[in-house]
Amino acid sequence: MSSCNNSIPQPLMFILAGIPGLKSSHGWFSVPFFLVFVITVVGNATILCIIRVEKSLHEPMFLLLAMLSVVDLSLVSVTVPRMLGIFWMNAKEISFNACLTQMFFIPSFYVMESGILLAMAFDRFVAIWHPLRYATILANNMLVKMALAVLARAVAVLAPAPILAKRLESFQTHIIAYSYCAYMAVVQIACGDISDHIVYGLMVLVASVGFDLSFIILSYGLILHAVFRIPSWEARGKALSTCGSHLCVIALFYSPVVFSVLAQILGYHMAPHLQIIIDNLYFLVPPMVNPLIYGARTKQVRERVLRIFHCHGD
Repeated sequence: MSSCNNSIPQPLMFILAGIPGLKSSHGWFSVPFFLVFVITVVGNATILCIIRVEKSLHEPMFLLLAMLSVVDLSLVSVTVPRMLGIFWMNAKEISFNACLTQMFFIPSFYVMESGILLAMAFDRFVAIWHPLRYATILANNMLVKMALAVLARAVAVLAPAPILAKRLESFQTHIIAYSYCAYMAVVQIACGDISDHIVYGLMVLVASVGFDLSFIILSYGLILHAVFRIPSWEARGKALSTCGSHLCVIALFYSPVVFSVLAQILGYHMAPHLQIIIDNLYFLVPPMVNPLIYGARTKQVRERVLRIFHCHGD
């Protein structure tokens, strides 16, 4: 329950605080944020170009990787430029409607990425359990259906967020203690009963990250069951190596969320600036590291990148 003695009506503009308590360090924070943006754009654009040009990579696993790269590029495009505007030009004002737009798109791309990681886990499950039927099961029409399901789920889960926020009539302040318009950050400065909004926020977490992570764990449980039935140690290692990149990406993507949820369950309250930095890691680090992991661990992508550098070197 949030109550106000001196409430203000729904403002036309909000003020994004960036990283509260560390305003003097915004210039320093802008450097890694800018580098993350550049590395993410270059890395994911390279992955997309390689998959588009190399016909041997037109397989389900790499087409799903291309989807992941598109979502990663979209995610950093709607977050980092706005953050850099705050850090470099003190451009902290954001209109209420623009805030609602951010509130929908930023978590939507995050939920889409989670859905694609689940689809990639299903891809590895089919490759190991049904190798002879792999190309048949994961034909192009199935990939299209999976992509549409990921998109539809994100829209269905996140569409209520701006609608519910629009109905908030009064606020304690017009300053949002975040570097972007997060739904719960806006709800927490609202006046009146916000219990329904908190329940909705938990439902989004369970229906997206909770659902996906549960089925990813189930998929890899079945994968390990199948792998350890293989008599040859060499064949086991080869089968597991095909999952290595995906497991690294999963660990990187879900670790901040799991850490944040566990901290709240255990009653550990982080400093506001630390919480915001960790929340930013949700959206910034995976898109930057994903292409580096797949580039380093996937033979076809690695060879193509080395060939490009070799040609430029000559």
